[in-house]
Amino acid sequence: MNQNITELLTSSMEKIQKMIDVNTVIGQPMTVEGGVTIIPITKVHIGVGGGGTDFATKNALASKKDPFGGGLGAGVKIDPICFLVIQGSSVRMLPVAEPASTTVDRVVEQAPDLIDKLADFLDSRKAKTEADPEK
Repeated sequence: MNQNITELLTSSMEKIQKMIDVNTVIGQPMTVEGGVTIIPITKVHIGVGGGGTDFATKNALASKKDPFGGGLGAGVKIDPICFLVIQGSSVRMLPVAEPASTTVDRVVEQAPDLIDKLADFLDSRKAKTEADPEK
C-alpha cells in the first residue's frame, strides 16, 4: 500500500510542479511603448488531498497480495494581485482590485469619494457664506 500512495503523490506533485513555477507568481516582464516595463504578480493556491487502502476480498488466496484502492485530488487557483510598472528609475505598484461582491463592500469602496464630495460641498458653502454674510 505505501508504495502505491507514494507513487500517486509523487506523480501528482510532479504534474503540479510542471504547471506552477516561479514565472507563474512573478510573471514575465513585458516592455511596452515608451520604455515602460510591466511585471504581473499573482497569488497561487494549491490544495491536495488523497488516501488509499489495502482491502481483502472474500475469495482471496493467502499467497495473493490484497488489492489496493485509492485516489488523489488536487486543485490550483491563480489570482492576479498587482502589476509592477517600471519607468526609468520609478517603480509603481498597480493593484488589481477584486470587484465588490456585497453592498457593504460597495459602500466601503465609495466612502472616500463621498467624503471628498461632502468636504468640497461644505467648503463651497462656507466660501459663499464668507463672501456674502447676509445669506
